[in-house]
Amino acid sequence: MEINREAPVQASAEAEIPAPIDLVWRIQSQIPGWTEWNPDVASAELLGPLAPGTIFKWKAGGMRIVLELGAVDPPRSMGWTGRALGIRAVHVWSFEETESGTRVRTEESFEGWMARLLPGTLQRTLASSLEKSLDALAAECRRQWPPAGGAPSGPAHVGG
Repeated sequence: MEINREAPVQASAEAEIPAPIDLVWRIQSQIPGWTEWNPDVASAELLGPLAPGTIFKWKAGGMRIVLELGAVDPPRSMGWTGRALGIRAVHVWSFEETESGTRVRTEESFEGWMARLLPGTLQRTLASSLEKSLDALAAECRRQWPPAGGAPSGPAHVGG
């Protein structure tokens, strides 16, 4: 699954998280658990299995969003599509095992009349949102890893 590289609004964020890929995947793929570690998510509900075609709902920034999983490839990637307020969004998360942990990349595209009307504003908002989501995921991974204690370092943003 890919974002729309022709869309008027696109953003990405990437970090190296010092935790094993299976842990990072577990935290990100348990959608109802997002409210426990991501302060921007007020509610999250998965309406079926973690599989393509399954609908999930979440509320962030006062907006209720309904999305459909489009790709699920544990522990490598997951993505979804959705529509809200004149925007069609495609969002993809990818996970790659590295020597020091897991490289995580999140990217999203917006198209539709609202994206064409306010590309600059939406670009800044989307970029900030992706960075905050990635930082929240990294913080939760640090909280859970290593299980025996220790103090791994924070995420090292390598792009975006």
